[in-house]
Amino acid sequence: MTRIEFIKFLEEFKKDFDTNKSEWENVNLSDFLESMIAYTEDIQGFYDNMEMNIDADKPTWENFMHILKGASIYE
Repeated sequence: MTRIEFIKFLEEFKKDFDTNKSEWENVNLSDFLESMIAYTEDIQGFYDNMEMNIDADKPTWENFMHILKGASIYE
């Protein structure tokens, strides 16, 4: 994923929040950031379970996308 693709993801991510807020688990910044911390701690397990062969300790734009998506629904 390139930086430009990540920007497009962010635009769609925001649009999804604006139109589907009721489907998001974490709708205020504090809850979202708390969830983002927890999801970032657990993301390697997600990658391993999905057999994605991604090292979470080597950040990429794709990692950031997964973390943001996960934080929107992670409790």
